[in-house]
Amino acid sequence: MRDSFGRVATDLRVSLTDRCNLRCSYCMPPEGLDWLPKPELLTAEEIVRLVAIGVERLGITEVRYTGGEPLLRRELVDIVARTTALAPRPQVSLTTNGIGLARLAGPLAAAGLDRVNVSLDTLDRETFVKLAHRDRLADVLAGLAAAEAAGLRPVKINAVLMRGVNDHEAVPLLRYCLDKGYELRFIEQMPLDAQHGWRRENMITADEILATLQASFDLTDADPAERGSAPAELFLVGGGPARVGVIGSVTRPFCGACDRVRLTADGQIRNCLFATDESDLRAAMRSGVSDDELAERWLAAVRIKKAGHGIDDPAFLQPSRPMSAIGG
Repeated sequence: MRDSFGRVATDLRVSLTDRCNLRCSYCMPPEGLDWLPKPELLTAEEIVRLVAIGVERLGITEVRYTGGEPLLRRELVDIVARTTALAPRPQVSLTTNGIGLARLAGPLAAAGLDRVNVSLDTLDRETFVKLAHRDRLADVLAGLAAAEAAGLRPVKINAVLMRGVNDHEAVPLLRYCLDKGYELRFIEQMPLDAQHGWRRENMITADEILATLQASFDLTDADPAERGSAPAELFLVGGGPARVGVIGSVTRPFCGACDRVRLTADGQIRNCLFATDESDLRAAMRSGVSDDELAERWLAAVRIKKAGHGIDDPAFLQPSRPMSAIGG
């Protein structure tokens, strides 16, 4: 799947649901959102059919299941097992808030899941409640331990720092991950909240994160060849092998090397996280079109991908869908 700028999409992000059991303030309001009606969601059969088209016909080599919170999808283990049975076999991973992972890490590993990315923005219980509006930090930490024990390595941690809330936790989070053997990624807060309350001046930038970490750790650039098209700039901690990543989605965009395409829980293809247009595969699929036709529609959607996300453009418009309805 090649766009007009020569970028080839090989990394598919699939949202399994827009529902979530946390209410993180950079994603949605405390009262939550109106969830998609169940008939609008892709069925497990439809998800596997579209993923198979991507893998077998369109060159997808990595599949990441996301949400909302994908652990809320009852058929998750079966979907993962059917995905890892595809030929050629894609790498299959999961982005999750970790709640329920203590119970599901083993079955997911047995189904062939390769690894997990878990969101963890704080190690402080009170701060967790302030950020997520739920008292579930202990469940997240238990989920991380279960993922490590199940062999879902490397266990990667995604952290978003918010000014005046948890921006003092960069160093403690990295120390925790170094102690546990997890790989930490700091992510700049992006304009994807349902409340449309994002302000650039309130965002903790990649430069600020690095300055904070460098005051306490010896960081050196990792081999840039390891990064490839990945979004994280990687740094060796204390000479390695431990690493930490910083994803400067806003201030250090990586659009020129982007290899991602997204499938929402209701069957829409998005060629960019910040896209304002979508291509509806669900309606086409339910109308009875062939796999060949679905593949052609998918190719057409990727072909018109823009050069960049345009956050710095005065005409930038935040997507109408929040992050929970797009998939990370």
